[in-house]
Amino acid sequence: MKLSTRGQYGLKAMFVLAEEYGTQEPVSLSEIAKRQHIPENYLEQLARELRKAGLINSIRGPKGGYLLSRAPESISVGEILRTVEGDLAPTDCVGHKGACQNEQDCATHQVWVKLYEGINDVVDGMSLSDMLNNK
Repeated sequence: MKLSTRGQYGLKAMFVLAEEYGTQEPVSLSEIAKRQHIPENYLEQLARELRKAGLINSIRGPKGGYLLSRAPESISVGEILRTVEGDLAPTDCVGHKGACQNEQDCATHQVWVKLYEGINDVVDGMSLSDMLNNK
């Protein structure tokens, strides 16, 4: 499985906001874009999705920008990735009950299920706070 730039950039943007958590100073999209080498136009789209999902808050005005809506330890990498990427299933036949009509006879179905479970365990078991601590 390969994450798209949406997942990579979304996670990088959230990391910047986690670094600034607690300062109560909003971070502008241009600052996030500069620090993480992300196109600002692309970042605007991601910020909209992250805000709609309740992961970030926006502050308007000349000193406006974005803040995490919760503490970094309460936001998982999985929550961020699913917000910007969608389901993290490695194939279409897992992740949705009944999606595979050949599930019982499929030689590879168990492989995809285990991979899907493993991916979810890793990303759900890691928070923004963990990322900060491993920097």
